[in-house]
Amino acid sequence: MKTQADSATVSPTDWHAQELLLLHEVMRLVGSSLAPERVLREMLHLMSELLGLNRGRIVLMDPPADGEASAASPEKRTASICHAYGLTRDEVTRGHYAWGEGLTGCVLATGQPVIVQDIDREPQFLFKCVARDQLPDETVAFLALPVVVNGQPMGVLACHRIRSRQRHLKDDMAVLRVLATLAGQMLQLALLVDDNTRRLQRHNAMLAQTLETKSARYGLIGSSPSMLQALVELERVSQASVSVLLLGESGTGKELFARALHLASGRRDQPFIKVNCAAIPESLFESELFGHERGAFTGANTGRPGWFEQADGGTIFLDEIGELPLAMQSKLLRTLQEGTLVRLGGRRELKVNVRLVAATHRELAAEVQAGRFRQDLYYRLNVIPIRLPSLRERREDIPALSLHFLNRANQVHERNVHLSSGALRMLTQLDWPGNIRELGNLIERLVLLTDASVVTEDALSRFVQQPATGAAEVADTTGPDVSTEHAAGLVRAYALATSHSAQVLRQALLANAGNQSRAAQSLNLTLRQFGYRLRKAGLL
Repeated sequence: MKTQADSATVSPTDWHAQELLLLHEVMRLVGSSLAPERVLREMLHLMSELLGLNRGRIVLMDPPADGEASAASPEKRTASICHAYGLTRDEVTRGHYAWGEGLTGCVLATGQPVIVQDIDREPQFLFKCVARDQLPDETVAFLALPVVVNGQPMGVLACHRIRSRQRHLKDDMAVLRVLATLAGQMLQLALLVDDNTRRLQRHNAMLAQTLETKSARYGLIGSSPSMLQALVELERVSQASVSVLLLGESGTGKELFARALHLASGRRDQPFIKVNCAAIPESLFESELFGHERGAFTGANTGRPGWFEQADGGTIFLDEIGELPLAMQSKLLRTLQEGTLVRLGGRRELKVNVRLVAATHRELAAEVQAGRFRQDLYYRLNVIPIRLPSLRERREDIPALSLHFLNRANQVHERNVHLSSGALRMLTQLDWPGNIRELGNLIERLVLLTDASVVTEDALSRFVQQPATGAAEVADTTGPDVSTEHAAGLVRAYALATSHSAQVLRQALLANAGNQSRAAQSLNLTLRQFGYRLRKAGLL
């Protein structure tokens, strides 16, 4: 089927319509895709279909050879057909040009367009891609224009056309100039995008490497995106003196992050004091945090500085701050606002310069609504909130964490236990309600109790179910199929009849996969009471 471009009787008005249609279609392609490959090949197709500019090709400079500088002398560069329409694969393969070779090489070298009225009368036309007998018997013209990228000729847009058509060559050249300019701009944009992409990839790689180095320096294990995001936030606020609130589930490593924040700050050479608010009896809070004077209460034979005084110049980390009694919350707020404190039984205000890092697994906003936490203290603490990801959100870190805990347990207990690839894979698939603390406890249990040097997936599955079995052994009245819920009930019943010995506390932790909140509930204790008993029993 003949197109308008094949007819010798197309009117000037029709040619103009074809040109507009060509440009419209090319710009529509540019708007829908910035991929040069798709746009340029379709442009060559439209040149042939609408204007009869056949066997179009775009020749581009070849990339430098390995070991050759990109700024090598142009005379040593070569060029090849990269996009074509109307040429066979073999014909495209033959389209290689040295600098200045033939008409295409001359356009590339000079940056000037070439118009050949009759290729049979032009000695520089090499018939390199298509042999003469494969072309029409009529007079064939050849048009070639430079494709300019970043101000330099980096390619050639070229095509054939039948000389006898009723259309001026200068009209074809006018359209081709527009298309060559557009091709250069698209290629320039593609180079810019590629360059920016490579630069971003290098930057991200360097950032990840830097963050991994810093995480190792702080004792933090892992390089998952959620982990690195928390570390980036930590780095950003490390030099400020504002309070930081670490949020997240129990066992996510809040103490390590608090210590990392201290080490990254200008206070790194000053004290870092950790206080577990859940482990302090309510009657001792004021004395523990703010100290006491001699005679402040029975047994206070000497004065004692509290944790805030001991942290002067450094950082104090208040873990589980949601357990702080309301009466103490107002005293803490005053110290944070004014930088002063008064010891229990004292009258003199003492100046302290302390940075506070607090942590909680509670939703403090909900605690405020319930009246269990002061709103003004919440706002004071929530200046810089950093959420620590759960282990389920950073599963790619589980192998590294597992091996870290394994090496540490092997050294402490003088064992040589290893994990099979199947066991590591299984660890990454578990739910880990107790997060990193639960993982560390499980690995230590493996090292202590396994008889094999290599823990397989089957062997690991028995240890994963260990909490239910361990709980059952406390009462020594159940069979092997006791459920976790039943076991927890037995632990609770047994505990009510005892004085919460170290064994009972330890078994409660085992029955609840290391989660202190659930272990405390199983013993009908508050988290603060349970933590206090753990510390008294030497288990913290």
